[in-house]
Parts: sequence; C-alpha cells; structure tokens
Amino acid sequence: MHSTQASQPIVKDILQARHATLTLAERQVVSALLQDYPVAGLQSITELADTAKVSSPTVVRLARKLGFDGFTGLQDALRREISEQIRKPASKLDRAQRDHGDSHTLFRFAEAAVRNLQGTLDRIDTEAFDTVATLLADTGRPVYLEGGRITRSVADHLYNHLQIIRPGVTTLGRVPAVWPQYLLDMDAAAILILFDIRRYESDLSKLARLGRESGATLVLFTDQWNSPIARHADHVFSTMVEAPSGWDSTLSLQLLVEALVAQVQTRLPNQGRDRIERLESMFTETRLFRDFN
Repeated sequence: MHSTQASQPIVKDILQARHATLTLAERQVVSALLQDYPVAGLQSITELADTAKVSSPTVVRLARKLGFDGFTGLQDALRREISEQIRKPASKLDRAQRDHGDSHTLFRFAEAAVRNLQGTLDRIDTEAFDTVATLLADTGRPVYLEGGRITRSVADHLYNHLQIIRPGVTTLGRVPAVWPQYLLDMDAAAILILFDIRRYESDLSKLARLGRESGATLVLFTDQWNSPIARHADHVFSTMVEAPSGWDSTLSLQLLVEALVAQVQTRLPNQGRDRIERLESMFTETRLFRDFN
C-alpha cells in the first residue's frame, strides 16, 4: 500500500517538546518565538535576539539544538508552515494526484486517517481535555458554538449532542451579522467553542477576540498549524487534518468532539438521562420517529 509523504514536524511542537532540555537563555528565545508565532521567527536574527534579550549566537545555538541547520534552517521551516497554512484546495489536489501511487483512493484515505488520529492523540493534553469537559458539565455556564465553512458541520455535531445532555447550549448561526446579539449575552460565565482549520476565517477571528473581551472562556479546535485564534484561546486542541484530497479531513476533530460528549455525559449522568428520557417522550408524543416495539 502506497504511503503519502508524512507531514513536516511543526516547529512549535519541537519547541515545546524540547523545552525542558534548554538553557534559560534558550527558553527566552522560545518564549519570544511563541509570543507571536510564527511571525516572530521570520524577523532578523538580531531583532529576535533583542526581543528575547539574548545574544545572536544563543539564537543560532537554539536552532541547531532543535535540529535545524542554523537560524536560516529554522526560518525555512517556518516559511513552509505558513505556505501549508494558506495552501489552496486546487494546490492540495495537485499534490494528492502526484503522490497517489497505485493504491485505491479508499486505502490512501484510510492511511491518512490513521496517521491523523494517532498524531492527534499523541499531541492531545488530556488534562486540558478533562478541564474543558468539567466546564461543559457546569450547567450554570452557557455554551456558544460556531465553526467555519468546512468545520461548521463539526460544530453542529457537538451542538446537537450537548444540547440534549444539558441546557443553555446555543449555535451562533451561519450569518456573522447576527453574532453581536449573542455576544451581548456573553460574560465571564460563558464558554465560546470555535472550530477553525486552514484556510483560517477572519470572521471567526473577530468573533474570538470579541468573545474574549466579553470575558468568555474560549475553547478552540484547530489544525496542527494552529489558527490565529489560538492567541486568544484559553484551551487549544490541535488536530491532524491532512488528507489525499483538495480538502482537509475533519475526522480527528470528530474524534475529539465525540469523546468530549461522552466525557461530559459521564459527569452529568442523572440530568443527561432525564433530558434524554424527556426528549424520547416528546418524540413519542409527536410521532416524529416510528416505534418498532
């Protein structure tokens, strides 16, 4: 079975994985890089060193310790990441067709799906996952959800399940013009959940910023490169999305969403069961679904 080329490592992942092995001065460079990632790494070595309050040789030493061919190699990796973030569907399709080999499309997708799921699980912070589940199980906190053009279906999937388990769940709708009326009701108790993968959407970024300014806790589900919304988010879940197609895969997002729903449900066993039973009773009364019993 032909295997498509694996994704290049994300520089941010390397920085975080190697953080404990770095000197204090090198960690200052890492902090400067992450503060405005990835743009901070594209400035001159002198500017980055000044920002981090270290010497230029320290920046070079860090880059080599991370496995790059000096600072230039680090910048090349960052430029590749930015190129991947803005890659258009037609360009992705061309690459997928070049790399297709002899295997059937179904098997190539299956290979990509397995890589994405494993890569997502490898990078997931289970403590953060549990924290978000606890937040969502607090029925005193209203939940608002929205996604982008491709990820909106995942946001709807989470909405459809959460609003059965607990009250106070709202999907913001397709039209950004109506979002301000929901923002009016957001405060420090609110939870705003957004889904945004490449090519990132400016409307969602504005929504994230306004939501945070209102005091809401912001949870972001994004891709391995991280949406610009990440700089505003309290909790970020980065998933692997590449697929042999003109579009990215949302399968890893679905995995996290369905696992999150299950986790929330276990934290609201009685209330969740009561709401489901009441809902089923309404279905029976309205004969919305046929009863085969």
